[in-house]
Amino acid sequence: MERALLWLDDLAPGQVFESGSRKITRDEIVSFAAMFDPQPFHLDEEAAKVSLFKGLAASGIHTFGASVRLLLDSTFYLANGVVSTGGEIQWRKPVRPGDVLRLRIEISDVVTDPDSDRGIVTLNIETLNQNGQVVQTFAPRIVAFKKPRNAIPDSQGDV
Repeated sequence: MERALLWLDDLAPGQVFESGSRKITRDEIVSFAAMFDPQPFHLDEEAAKVSLFKGLAASGIHTFGASVRLLLDSTFYLANGVVSTGGEIQWRKPVRPGDVLRLRIEISDVVTDPDSDRGIVTLNIETLNQNGQVVQTFAPRIVAFKKPRNAIPDSQGDV
């Protein structure tokens, strides 16, 4: 997956970016839950069968963390990193052992300030499983910086 360094000036509503994929394993689900969200439906397959989820399910926070990693490794590669000022998250479907997650990232809004070196970019991020089903949505507001006027391109032409 080719990644180019992006600045605020490069971004516009409607642009779509993709991520690679990541398989979620049973051991990863249980390990994460044991550490951060120790509830029976994340830890024990038998207990999970009689829960709301009807089977072992990853913690929503685990799904979010995996999605952040996919975002950081995606084609949405911001200069100065990805810093969010907040956003809305929804979990739509449980993530199960063996699910393969990927992201679809779309820019919904770009707000610039002519008197500042940065702006705010609102994203609509869908985390999809291997069947194309949306398991999570996240709409963060991201700080993005304008390209410096005196920037020197690197060997690949990026600044």
